[in-house]
This record gives sequence, C-alpha cells and structure tokens, in this order.
Amino acid sequence: MSRVGDDAVEGRRSSGAFSGPADPHADDSYSHGGLGCAQVIAEVWTLLDGECTPESREKLRRHLEDCPGCLKHYGLEERIKALIATKCKGEKAPEALRERLRLEIRRTTIIRGAQ
Repeated sequence: MSRVGDDAVEGRRSSGAFSGPADPHADDSYSHGGLGCAQVIAEVWTLLDGECTPESREKLRRHLEDCPGCLKHYGLEERIKALIATKCKGEKAPEALRERLRLEIRRTTIIRGAQ
C-alpha cells in the first residue's frame, strides 16, 4: 500500500500545527504544493491505488506534507482501504453455491438460445 507518511509528514502530523481548512471540502482556495484541498481529497484514492502519474504523486505528497487537514483525511482513507483488504481477502463462495450458479447460467443460456 502507498505511504505518504515519511518522517517529515509524521512530524507535521503530530506537531499540532494546522495549516489547512477544518473541512477540506469547504474551500478549494487553500493550496499547498500547487493543489487545492478539494482537488487533493478528490485524488486521494488514485494516490492510494498507485494510479496517478509520478508528477501528480509528487504534487499530492507535497500538499499532504503541508496540510494536516488533508493528511488526516488521507490517513482515514488509507485505514478504510486496509480494512476492506483485510475483510475481503480470499473469501470465496461455497462450492455448492458456485455449482448452482453455473447451472442457472447454463439454463438461462439454453432458454435464451431456444427463443
């Protein structure tokens, strides 16, 4: 999983200094690293999923280092992603259910093919 939380970010997180809006969605005029808070919040999942470009990742990282409000939101989304991964990994439907579904799909295909 992607981590933005290097030592510098961790130090800012715990320092108590607040430089971003309390509600990152409320105002997009507050900017760190060339990005507004609303734009960063909208891009958090691309960063977490590793789907952003290197330059976008760097801009997001700079903003998160300078904005405790957005960093807090990032941390929350990161924990949610980890929880989902933990709770959903490796689960498979029981074999009997999978076989019943296969039969229903075949039956539906046969009925549609006969029409």
